[in-house]
Amino acid sequence: MKSDTKRPTNEQIKELKAILSKIPDDETLEKNASIIKALADPTRLKIVYLLQHGERCVCEIIEALKRPQPTISHHLAILKNVGILKWRKEGIWIHYRLADEKILELIEKLLKKIK
Repeated sequence: MKSDTKRPTNEQIKELKAILSKIPDDETLEKNASIIKALADPTRLKIVYLLQHGERCVCEIIEALKRPQPTISHHLAILKNVGILKWRKEGIWIHYRLADEKILELIEKLLKKIK
């Protein structure tokens, strides 16, 4: 039985190997995917927009977004774990800020390019 599957030429295989050698390693891709996933949630994106205006206490974020504390804490932890947010503790409260103030500018540039 004859196969209808086209096989790449040696030249195409060589070209593919060259392209693959320039792609980040799997660990880097996994980290990058985690960052993109973290930003893919509307609540987390809203937190990023809120924090573009400066550091906020968790209590302020809860009030602004009208969500329960466990929900906000969950979203903040995800953003913090991928490096989008920094935090500091003051008494019993934790204050969050963007790790890089340009993050939102970069997100908006990306979205404009895709639209």
